[in-house]
Amino acid sequence: MADAALVWLVDDDRGVRFVLAAALRDAGLQVAEFEDAESVLSHIEEQVPDLLFTDVRMTGQGGLKLLERLHARHAQLPVIVMSAYTDIATTAAAYRHGAFDYLPKPFDLDQAVAAAQRALAQRRSALPAPPARAPPRDTELIGRSPAMREVFRAIGRVAASGLNVLITGETGTGKELVARALHTHSARALRPFVALNTAAIPSELLESELFGHEMGAFTGATRRHAGRFEQADGGTLFLDEIGDMPLLLQTRLLRVLAEGEFYRVGGRELIRADVRVIAATHQDLETKVSRGEFRADLLHRLDVVNVHLPSLRERPEDVALLAEHFLARAAEELKIGAKRWSPKALAVMQKFAWPGNVRQLENLCRRLAVMAPGREVRAEDLPFERAPAVTNEAGWTHQLRQWADAELARGRGDLHAAALAELERVLFDAALAAHGGHRQHAAEALGVGRNTLTRKLGSSRKRQP
Repeated sequence: MADAALVWLVDDDRGVRFVLAAALRDAGLQVAEFEDAESVLSHIEEQVPDLLFTDVRMTGQGGLKLLERLHARHAQLPVIVMSAYTDIATTAAAYRHGAFDYLPKPFDLDQAVAAAQRALAQRRSALPAPPARAPPRDTELIGRSPAMREVFRAIGRVAASGLNVLITGETGTGKELVARALHTHSARALRPFVALNTAAIPSELLESELFGHEMGAFTGATRRHAGRFEQADGGTLFLDEIGDMPLLLQTRLLRVLAEGEFYRVGGRELIRADVRVIAATHQDLETKVSRGEFRADLLHRLDVVNVHLPSLRERPEDVALLAEHFLARAAEELKIGAKRWSPKALAVMQKFAWPGNVRQLENLCRRLAVMAPGREVRAEDLPFERAPAVTNEAGWTHQLRQWADAELARGRGDLHAAALAELERVLFDAALAAHGGHRQHAAEALGVGRNTLTRKLGSSRKRQP
């Protein structure tokens, strides 16, 4: 036992100390027991343990105050807080003062031993605190993969040209970052960069958002409003999800691109604006043109230069770089202790499919910066299965083939429509569930417009008996 880690256990409940100490000793650890915070503080000047368990409510000084004092004087000492009072304020205070983990009483002894082993493993690895870093710029694009190097080269070539650019790529790949980089490295960098997501604005309001309106132009127009084109005069206007723009507005946009002038809604004054337009879409605009849903002449005006942004699964070598960047930025923005990734966690993430692309990775990093215990994020902290969730579609497609064979054998005649309807129902239900019923976010995740999602949901409900 000479080399066994030393754990201090602080609780004024003798029964809790006895049971937990026995479990920790059975796991091969040395345990010293204390019944109050004051005795801990008097002994810690002579010896610092490898790990400390403390209750919250004790006679004398409470566990949270003890935690605060220990964290200030012995920041490297991991502390696991125990409490029968698992209210939000107590839990939040424990983590705010540097708790490694929080165990609500009554807890499973195996859970407590596992928490202890994890805390000790991190302490033995002697991870230094990751260095503080300045918040990265919003325009920062990150990547070392060949696919991203091509994007960087394209930005470098076209940024200063002033040409209109169409950015394509899946939802969540960072198309607005490309637009901002094009603006930042252009001659218009000191003028405004104005962004508008055309899919997020109701069609009846989009015209006013783009071109502005005069007072009294419609109900609720109580004053003159400058649209995004006026706001971006001399600079850059970024139109995200341009594929969802209604055809009538496409015609107005085409005139502005061709002549550089427009009227506000309800206005008679011809407005001129010198604006570079950068558009983005996750949709296949050529297909929309063939279906009559997008104007071919507008596409030609927008797609003078095309910059395609690869999905994250197409550049797995960038995952670790992005994950480290986002985890550090989350700690900086949230004003919490910095964390780092374990090699195994990075390896698991590198093999994951990332259907939500960089945006999904960034959101995961923000969540783990807060939720992962300790200073190292490990593979078991990741919310997806350890077995990588990439690309093997054989399972569901094989089942689809079996279903199709069976239905065709029965002589069913509407197989294509039935399969599409069921596929859409499953996809829509899954996306809505994943995004808490938020239709705009669900639509973005599926790569369709919100109006399309709403229309399809209405149709599927009408078909249900």
